[in-house]
Amino acid sequence: MEQYAQDTPKWKAELFDWLKSFLIIGSATAVIYLFIMAPYVVQGRSMETTLHDGERVIVNKAIYYLDDPQPGDIVIIHPDASGENWIKRVVAVAGDTVEAKNDQLYVNGQPLQEDYLNENRLKSEAAGVVLTADFGPVTVEEGSVFVMGDNRNNSMDSRVIGPVQLDHVVGRAEFVYWPFNAIRMPK
Repeated sequence: MEQYAQDTPKWKAELFDWLKSFLIIGSATAVIYLFIMAPYVVQGRSMETTLHDGERVIVNKAIYYLDDPQPGDIVIIHPDASGENWIKRVVAVAGDTVEAKNDQLYVNGQPLQEDYLNENRLKSEAAGVVLTADFGPVTVEEGSVFVMGDNRNNSMDSRVIGPVQLDHVVGRAEFVYWPFNAIRMPK
């Protein structure tokens, strides 16, 4: 083996070292991307004013290996077999009953405090429309979450597609990294 190392031209040994490095870096990147974190581009207006069309977020995929999504989490979901990604907010979890009456969302009969809707609520009131139309009650089955967009008048969510199964939840949006002047943690 030592004889081979001595007989190998220096350029071949260096090339082999570079290839090993690229293989290790590529493998590590793939593992991180597939199982831990990934970038995501917000598409559409369903989460305005919290997130805007074209913003880029980092999604934590590992978080839900340890725990289930919680109310208030902003999540990336695959709502169907198309592989399309949607971004929504979890408003209820398994066993909860969700309904909306008179522009108020209720979970288990209690009004849900949704401060993240303040700006949208003002816009809806100024336009003379309700932000959250009446629906339900809907009971969230085991292994699912109920998701809604913050821009309730412009969101395809669990009110239409039903509760989302946990295996269709990709991960939680952790922070906006683009554009640079809007870096923040979405709440």
